[in-house]
Amino acid sequence: MASRFSSWGLLGKNLSFKEVLKPGCTLESGAGWGCPKSRDAWSFSNFTGSKDDRGTCQCSITLPDTTFPVERVERLEYTAHILSEKFKIELSKVKEYVHLISVYEKKLVNLTVRVEIMEKDTIQYSELDFELIKIEVKEMQKLIIRLKESFVGSSEIVDQLEVEIRNLTLVVEKLETLDKNNVLSIRREIVALKNRLKECEASKSEMVPATPPPPAPGKHAIFLPLEPGSCSHGGVVNVSRPAVVQLNWQGFSYKYGAWGRDYSPQHPGTGLYWVAPLNTDGRYLEYYRLYNTLDDLLLYKHAQHYRIAYGQGSGTAVYNNNMYVNWYNTRNIAKVNLSTNKVAVTETLPNAVYNNRFSYANVAWQDIDFAVDENGLWVIYSTEANTGNMVISKLNDTSLVVLNTWYTKQYKPSVSNAFMVCGVLYATRTLSTRTEEIFYYYDTNTGKEGRLEITMHKMQENVHSINYHPFDHKLYVYNDGYLLNYDVIFKREPQQDV
Repeated sequence: MASRFSSWGLLGKNLSFKEVLKPGCTLESGAGWGCPKSRDAWSFSNFTGSKDDRGTCQCSITLPDTTFPVERVERLEYTAHILSEKFKIELSKVKEYVHLISVYEKKLVNLTVRVEIMEKDTIQYSELDFELIKIEVKEMQKLIIRLKESFVGSSEIVDQLEVEIRNLTLVVEKLETLDKNNVLSIRREIVALKNRLKECEASKSEMVPATPPPPAPGKHAIFLPLEPGSCSHGGVVNVSRPAVVQLNWQGFSYKYGAWGRDYSPQHPGTGLYWVAPLNTDGRYLEYYRLYNTLDDLLLYKHAQHYRIAYGQGSGTAVYNNNMYVNWYNTRNIAKVNLSTNKVAVTETLPNAVYNNRFSYANVAWQDIDFAVDENGLWVIYSTEANTGNMVISKLNDTSLVVLNTWYTKQYKPSVSNAFMVCGVLYATRTLSTRTEEIFYYYDTNTGKEGRLEITMHKMQENVHSINYHPFDHKLYVYNDGYLLNYDVIFKREPQQDV
């Protein structure tokens, strides 16, 4: 609806016509007025008017009846109020963070000074000193995380503080590690060594004293040949230097595996030679080869090539024309007939751990290790009940049933490998990249165990398997892909109980 008003009643008061004209508008003679559309342009509109008795010009103007936007104005006022309150809250947060940053900057400077003093000084400082510093640094790290989560806008200062705190953490950790006066890690290692020393002292009375260094070959030692299968000697006292037979038939990449010679009590001198490298993963036994003679092996001729399913680790041994292996991913042991390449028997080895729970040092997947000697077939392993120490079991080579078991005090993961001779377990350890040592024995005939010092030289760093042959009295060693053998030297007189 439009409104009409005159100069006498416009907005409740009397106004002349000129007073209701828009600014910049002029009344033209001839009953017309105009307003500029721009600085240089004018437009005019005509209105019907009249003059009164006094000559005053009067006219009527119709204006649109537009409603004033009250609700929008109210919403605008409310929004402005909310924004004002939020601004006050954020401003107070900024003031608080500025204060906290100032406080922690001072703490950071103080910590830096303390760390520099600790780096330069030779004073004794304890675990408590490090822990206090770590606690303060952690508090600053938490604050930085809170700041980054809630800070809006440029976070360059916060990022810089975070980097400085992280660097300080690394310095403290490095200082804790490198401090020669009071290294906490060394303290912990000393405690661990003391505990191990106590264990050794506790078992010292039960152990046979270490033997003196083995005699050099001569009047106190005898060489092979002994009678095949004979134990008429006083035990192993030395080994020869290694004879390098050759690299395994798969090549240098096949560092893991085992090799040896089949031993049959009925036909001790006619055993096949066998080579069983593992796949390059060091775990899976898939292929093996048999040779009728050592010459065939040396010349890579007349080889019988077979595939075996699911063998695991380098603990393989061959006895009486059967290969004995740990079955893949289980504690089961298996007997494979070499004439047919068929699995004849599988059996679970009671309580044996497997899959690297207690394998040899530097040799993976050899939790279960078979051995052959003059007395027959053995298996060397560990159990949880024996806390990882070596366990020796005599097996029935036909059924794989355990006939008898002996528990040692020697921790298996500290041993690099082991073999059996005349019912005596001999364990080796690594002295260097070119030297092993036969350092421990356990006699199943007497239940005695003790220490030895017999050096074994080697061609490569890691020994993956050792197999003893009772007929030729040799050790067959798989050394990072190379096939080695050693002559075993025995003490002349028969072994006597200590």
